[in-house]
Amino acid sequence: MQRYFVHEPFNELNELTITGENARHISKVMRMESGEEIILVHADTAFICEIVSIGQDVIVKQTGKTIPSPEMPIKVDIACGLPKGDKLELITQKSTELGMNALIPFSAERSIVKWDEKKGEKKTERLQKIAQEAAEQSHRTRIPTIMNPVSFKQLLTLVSQYDVVFIADEEDAKKETRTRFADKLKKVYDNESKSILLIFGPEGGISRNEAKSLLQAGAETMSLGPRILRAETAPLYALAAISYEFE
Repeated sequence: MQRYFVHEPFNELNELTITGENARHISKVMRMESGEEIILVHADTAFICEIVSIGQDVIVKQTGKTIPSPEMPIKVDIACGLPKGDKLELITQKSTELGMNALIPFSAERSIVKWDEKKGEKKTERLQKIAQEAAEQSHRTRIPTIMNPVSFKQLLTLVSQYDVVFIADEEDAKKETRTRFADKLKKVYDNESKSILLIFGPEGGISRNEAKSLLQAGAETMSLGPRILRAETAPLYALAAISYEFE
């Protein structure tokens, strides 16, 4: 069944009128008819609904059935230094599929890309749309929030809002003796932490000054194995590891 996210609540008859792009997709692209069923996601709940009528707008009614949520039992946000090219789009799409709760791009010391403030709002809107499409495709009940880029100083102020904060530091990967990420996640699981922030650098990685500041703010390093991962690969590796441990 096709899945659509809606912001409007159902009325007292458990009916909802779908308008705009979703309505056009149902009627023009999917060419659906009255009596067919779709999934509407509202307030983190997936409702199975029957199409009552189709015109310029689409009216649907709840069938009384819902679908269990596939969301992670903990909130995992990703902060990544602004990377080059379309890597941020890839990170947004794949991280959404893997369960990310929010994406926080930040201007890192080694970021080559500079965020254009004039075009920034449109870029964020595009990333948000990519996140919504990925959430629909992966049958999620929540669309990750894509934040506008923040400065490194602003990122530091966010650290205290999380139960655990991990930094992907390539210097840690070079050590002969490393604390395995799986071991650190086991401790998080045992402590029933509810929120995790994962911080990744851009192509050049986290600088020594940034790593020092983050550690002083309460973050800790995570080892993602002995190999140095690309900026767009590391978040996916970490999310997969968290999914394995918690789900």
